[in-house]
Amino acid sequence: MFSNLLKKWRAGREAWAGLQAFNAQPRAAKRCVFYAETAADWAYLGPVAKALQARGERVIRITSERDDPVLAGDDAFFVGFGAARTVLFRTIDADAFVMTLSDLETFHLKRSVNLVHYFYVFHSIASTHRVYREHAFDAYDTIFCAGPHHVEEIRKTEAVYGLRPKRLLEHGYGRLDTLIADIDARSKPAVANAMPNVLVAPSWGECSIVKHCLEPLLETLLAAGFNVTLRLHPMTRRHQPALAESLLAKYSPGGRFQFDPHINTTDSLLGADIMISDWSGAPLEYAFSRERPVIFLDTPPKVHNPNHARIGLPYLEEEIREELGRVIPLSDLPVVPEAVRELLAETAEWAPRIRAARERAVFNVGRSGDVAAEHIITTLPAR
Repeated sequence: MFSNLLKKWRAGREAWAGLQAFNAQPRAAKRCVFYAETAADWAYLGPVAKALQARGERVIRITSERDDPVLAGDDAFFVGFGAARTVLFRTIDADAFVMTLSDLETFHLKRSVNLVHYFYVFHSIASTHRVYREHAFDAYDTIFCAGPHHVEEIRKTEAVYGLRPKRLLEHGYGRLDTLIADIDARSKPAVANAMPNVLVAPSWGECSIVKHCLEPLLETLLAAGFNVTLRLHPMTRRHQPALAESLLAKYSPGGRFQFDPHINTTDSLLGADIMISDWSGAPLEYAFSRERPVIFLDTPPKVHNPNHARIGLPYLEEEIREELGRVIPLSDLPVVPEAVRELLAETAEWAPRIRAARERAVFNVGRSGDVAAEHIITTLPAR
């Protein structure tokens, strides 16, 4: 108990020091400030930040994760999750404040007392009106939309709730662009007759495979002789810190089970022959980047907005599943291995369907970072 208190005290002290160091930066340096709750956020924010730097803009990165690799570089500051972060949000004086944190103004993180332009970058291609909270995006000035569905949904939400119109930009999805680039650079020929590598990538919360059938699913896949990699959502790891270790102890001795702790890297996605997921955003990223089908286990839908029906629009993550793979009821877990084999045999047939779905659902594939950077620059004052 004492060690935990000491750890929290040290983190708090470092957070206040990080805030002080950020505030000590000259105002002219704070044209473009990015905030990440965890290191995983840079998978979505990173392409935009890099594109700005390529155009000569100085970018400051702020993170709440003590072990975030960005802290090893210049212009990066740690503020933690406590009071220092709350003060940062309330007092920041910057031209552009860019993040993938939803629910600004809903809880304790508020807009600054200073004049700041707030940009939101999506960390999921999923629709806005069911998997996010009811007022998740109301407080932003500009929203970088991943696809046409985001534009339609947010405009409809503004009309239903009588909200001020926001600046909605046809952005795209940086995580997808990074995955595609990594695949192009690192793809390798398939090994003939190798056992399939199955990536299990659950979402978190009540809709998650973790809540419904994780161990029976792993046992079914391993019994079929597959190699299995598990990639847990960061929120699952936060709320169940012992889960990964217990699963490794139970299943890794067989040599065909491994756990991938690096959700913001691409290694497990590149190595997977097929993905199994639920209502996570991960299967859309996998299918759109690898052009390979996905198995969706039909857990209850992810619902964070109980009033989602007010918007009266369909949900991309629900409508698109049949275009990206196969939906299997939880009661049919025993058929999953056969479904894996069938979909792998049909991969070439799925590729054009998936590409067509991607073109309809995502803006600016391959160049979203550049598009966003140009939009941000147009809001900045002249130097």
